[in-house]
Amino acid sequence: MFEDLYITPLTGSILMVLVVGFGHLYRDNWKKQPEGWRLRAWLYGVPAGVGLLMLAFLPLKY
Repeated sequence: MFEDLYITPLTGSILMVLVVGFGHLYRDNWKKQPEGWRLRAWLYGVPAGVGLLMLAFLPLKY
């Protein structure tokens, strides 16, 4: 059922760059706390968290 669920090195690299980018935006938003920061924190934090979970639990296929 889940045999075809994997990430390639290219998609893993792209996913890692996106996770780092969203994580940086989340942290910057959290430190400055401008108006409406909680909504933006969710918008930045959820993709970063999902990306980290994908990198952690999906196998890498060459």
